[in-house]
Amino acid sequence: MKKLTLALISGGISSEREVSLSSGDQVFEALDKERYDIRRYDPKSDLPRLVQDAPGIDAALIILHGPYGEDGTIQGMLDLLGIPYQGSGVLGSAVAMNKLVSKQLYEKAGIPVPAYIVLQRHDTDVAGTTVERLGLPLVVKPASGGSSIGMSIVREIDRLAAALEKGFEYDDTLILEEFIEGTELTVGVIGNRDLEALPVIEIVPDERYEFFDYEAKYTAGATREICPAPIPDSLAQQAQSYALMAHRALFLEGYSRTDMIAAEKGLFVLETNTIPGMTATSLFPQSAAAAGMSFRQVLDRLIELGMEAHSPEHGKA
Repeated sequence: MKKLTLALISGGISSEREVSLSSGDQVFEALDKERYDIRRYDPKSDLPRLVQDAPGIDAALIILHGPYGEDGTIQGMLDLLGIPYQGSGVLGSAVAMNKLVSKQLYEKAGIPVPAYIVLQRHDTDVAGTTVERLGLPLVVKPASGGSSIGMSIVREIDRLAAALEKGFEYDDTLILEEFIEGTELTVGVIGNRDLEALPVIEIVPDERYEFFDYEAKYTAGATREICPAPIPDSLAQQAQSYALMAHRALFLEGYSRTDMIAAEKGLFVLETNTIPGMTATSLFPQSAAAAGMSFRQVLDRLIELGMEAHSPEHGKA
């Protein structure tokens, strides 16, 4: 069987560059070298080489996070170069990257989300109004970005200004969101036309962490992930249903992972990731393993789905 020439793209210029490089290394090690001729590209330095090599590349595997990786930018470039890739295209990537647009589409699709307000950099005198509408604690997060970078939980009103300042370091638009105490869940989805919701994972950050922040996500041993989550079947089915609804509402393709919070007053969707973490111990591969797929099989499946989605039959070639 002829090897596929695969462009493995990791690194980039976002604040999540180091995570992307580390993930790229682990993906490279896991890929079947008998099946793929793997060429590695870092968008920070290798875009001219990628353009030059494009005619000989069969598919790309995008292992990027944050701006220029998850927001549709690299996807648009690959579309222009005629290189198939895994996951969502320009539209879905851009939509899911913007938490405000995502929330609006969730609401339109009937998916419950925490109460929120939107704050622009030029807005002033918001503390009293915000607390009156949302109460305390509340969550402050940049409208765009990933890995909880720039996010804070505000439990006292005199801490709000510092949280806003931190958030505005990463975006001109912030979302201030009702804080919901509950069980953190996440659900992966895989497929093109025929979607499959993977087993639900419960996320249990160490007591040192106030929430599943950047450090809790990427520090070894900082978080316990339980899959399948020890929750009632009815709740698991509801979480899987919401993940499928979110995937469709945001115009996503290939795969995604949707984060949620289960509380006494219901289940709420927080956000959806279009390029979930992709190491053997990341959440999406863990969930896939519970469904019977090894890490290598997950990578093979994502590449197959990407090539299928960009085939003439799907109208993307």
